[in-house]
Amino acid sequence: MKLLIRNLDRSTTEEELRELFATHGTLQSCTLVMDKQTGESKGFAFVEMPKVGEAKVAIKVLNGMEVDGAKIRVKKAEDVPQAEGSAEKK
Repeated sequence: MKLLIRNLDRSTTEEELRELFATHGTLQSCTLVMDKQTGESKGFAFVEMPKVGEAKVAIKVLNGMEVDGAKIRVKKAEDVPQAEGSAEKK
């Protein structure tokens, strides 16, 4: 299950997130989204946990937890459909 973690403090590292989520189960991946121009965190990340039960526990326990002074939000990442008309028309 892919999780979206929002409201991260800009100082929170990918390694800190890995450690935080690994206490609740197996991680498939952990990606802190970075600004390409500044190299700084954009304040959100994605974590993939292969076992749905572990992912649900992580959501329940970690959603609303304070990490580096910020109250994080953790939820299932929804597949966002591409906006209509966003494809270039010829």
